[in-house]
Amino acid sequence: MSLNNIVKRLQDVMRNDAGINGDAQRIEQIVWILFLKIYDAKEQEWELENDEYHSILPNFLRWQNWAEDKKDGKAMTGDELLSFVNNELFPTLKNLPISADTPMNQRIIRAAFEDNNNYMKNGVLLRQVINIIDEIDFAHYQWATRLWRYL
Repeated sequence: MSLNNIVKRLQDVMRNDAGINGDAQRIEQIVWILFLKIYDAKEQEWELENDEYHSILPNFLRWQNWAEDKKDGKAMTGDELLSFVNNELFPTLKNLPISADTPMNQRIIRAAFEDNNNYMKNGVLLRQVINIIDEIDFAHYQWATRLWRYL
């Protein structure tokens, strides 16, 4: 599927959410979700490259553990997903413990979420957005740079 189609699908879903008011909020919403998917993929690489790598994220906050829909009927959606994102994911990411010894590749998460918000109010629509983003295969890094032209 083309990038243009993916962005259009995301916009179409988000236009139906009462919490999203315009393109600026749509872009911010897409960016934080994409960031978490990309970061999880990078962490998987770091774990393969370095046996001593430890994620700064609690395991339950890693993309693969809460966002991926494994098609087993257990993926969070609706009020459960909204509650998780608003009451667990964002508060934890905004307050990750950072010290002078924390590597930059881990500090970036807290910095990215300190002033960020989830604007979506409909957890079913949020699940649809997450599923669309989860379909994206980041195996080709050119994909990510081309994405910004469509946003």
